[in-house]
Amino acid sequence: MAGLFFFCVLPRGKVGVRFRASDLDQSMPDTTRRNLLTAGALAVSFFIQPIAGAFAADSAAYSVIDSASGHVLMAQGASRKMGIGSLTDIATGMVVLDWMDARKHDINELVTIPPEAAGFPQNPIGFQPGDQASIRDLLYAMLMQSDDIAAYALALHVGQDLQGAAPDTTPLQRFVAQMNALARKLGMRSTIFVNPTGLEINERKLPYSTAGDMALLARYAMDRSQFRFYVSQKDRDITVDHVGGAPGGYGLQNTNELLGVDAIDGVRTGTTRRSGACVILSAARPPESIQQGENYIITPRRLVVVVLGTENRFDEGHQLLQSGWAAYDQWSAKGRPAKHG
Repeated sequence: MAGLFFFCVLPRGKVGVRFRASDLDQSMPDTTRRNLLTAGALAVSFFIQPIAGAFAADSAAYSVIDSASGHVLMAQGASRKMGIGSLTDIATGMVVLDWMDARKHDINELVTIPPEAAGFPQNPIGFQPGDQASIRDLLYAMLMQSDDIAAYALALHVGQDLQGAAPDTTPLQRFVAQMNALARKLGMRSTIFVNPTGLEINERKLPYSTAGDMALLARYAMDRSQFRFYVSQKDRDITVDHVGGAPGGYGLQNTNELLGVDAIDGVRTGTTRRSGACVILSAARPPESIQQGENYIITPRRLVVVVLGTENRFDEGHQLLQSGWAAYDQWSAKGRPAKHG
């Protein structure tokens, strides 16, 4: 019976199992052989199945959805209100892109870095008040590298063109109001944005969201080809027109370490002391084509994975993506039933 089962740990938490029925003693009675085979299969399922659950449970909350339908495939603590850090940039970016579409603004339009830039705790690009950069390059800086000054400058620029409910509102307040309006439009009932960056310093009211709500936001954003392109870039060079000097270049690096792994093409990372490490991932498979008579039904296949409050966001997110595709295949095989109630 030696060598009946072989277990091996594969990259990123996969477990391989090899079984050879021929290793059983062929002189055994049939009943004994069947009992051993059944016991072995149960042992394999007991060993493998808890791995994904135990691995994912390290996060405070997660949600895995089918992007095409919004169907929830897997979730834990998905309605728990939590900090989300720079995942806020997804909402900021979508308000900017929606504003550009509505007002027909040019992506090359220049934005001036405001005086408040001098007070931000981190400034890796080296923005100075009065510098200028295009909307395109600021979107890259914000969505690829979580640049808070880029997010703030975009919000002020767009907010100056927005109308507020009250005449005395500031451009920043008008922009944040649009972020919350977008959240309400998407059904994000447990989300409050208080600024365009996700920073929690100097805020009387702290921002929060849930894994379930952020999955809705990411689903909306990844449906936009322009947004998908921004968050799928591993690196990018941008140009900053420095005040009183020559234009300077800066090379951005995406903070999402899983880009390109198992077709992952987005979306964002986020970290603050309150929120912990967070990540949202998205990956697509080729569309599924099913023939019905003379017609073909084409079904897009894309998953969104949200992981909040973890110490190991990339490994957990990748494991949840793999488990999500397995759950998707089971759901699809059953005819994609909708949940009710």
